[in-house]
Amino acid sequence: MHFAKRIFLFLALNFLVIMMITIVLNIFNIRPYLNAYGINYTELMIFCLLWGMGGAFISLALSRKMAKWMMGVKTVDPHSREPQLRHLVETVHHLAKSAGLPALPEIGIYHSNEVNAFATGPTRSRALVAVSTGLLNRMKPKEIEAVLGHEISHVANGDMVTMTLLQGVVNAFVMFLARVLAYVLSGLGRNRESGSGGGYMSYMIFVYLFEVVFMILGSLVVAAYSRHREFRADAGGARLAGKESMIAALQALQNLQAIKDPHENPAMAAFKISHPSKRGLLRLFASHPPIEERIERLKKSHR
Repeated sequence: MHFAKRIFLFLALNFLVIMMITIVLNIFNIRPYLNAYGINYTELMIFCLLWGMGGAFISLALSRKMAKWMMGVKTVDPHSREPQLRHLVETVHHLAKSAGLPALPEIGIYHSNEVNAFATGPTRSRALVAVSTGLLNRMKPKEIEAVLGHEISHVANGDMVTMTLLQGVVNAFVMFLARVLAYVLSGLGRNRESGSGGGYMSYMIFVYLFEVVFMILGSLVVAAYSRHREFRADAGGARLAGKESMIAALQALQNLQAIKDPHENPAMAAFKISHPSKRGLLRLFASHPPIEERIERLKKSHR
């Protein structure tokens, strides 16, 4: 039920964003792709790309600030003398240099009993790597280093930007296809030719209906890529911190998955290294592959 709630909230958020855009355009009568001669597909595609990509990149630009606000992340002073924090800073800086990052990422800690970590940020030069207090208190130093290596690999691979581009393209095609099919099925073009004023209401109903359907299909594509990037980040963590350390870290995460954060924010769940695995059709919507599969993939690798 908790996983289904995450899916619902994700789809609802995307639907509300697109619906809000549509309503605003209708209020101000901004429909450049609909004219007396029908639908202008070139203008419609440009319009959808601007809105779809624009919203995604605004989210990316605000990702660090939003993560800090939603997760209560406290930034670690890079010059801290506290032993645990000093070790954390030194480990992240060593891994970042080994991964060839152009700038050292910002480091943060959020208070939670869950054993987890995440990375976010608009570019490889402006990233945030954050860990939970549960992870710092429950995992061994080598395991923590491997988890941090996983997150640094996300940054080095440019996963945040790639996910944003993918989500933006999906949003654009959702808007485009929904409007094209709605135009065809609503008979709006025929009504215009005949001089009838009807058809626009049915057009908007079809738009909303197709947006929901295509967003569900689009989320399958985004989730599939998200699972791929987790495998790749595991491999990166193994290169940076050692294969055995990465396997041990994943096994520790698997053993400690039962520790939940009652105040977990669903919007941040896809960014974390550990995510409860699901079975059946729900697995298609999962942002992370099951940890046991990630462990087996690493064991079979040659690095």
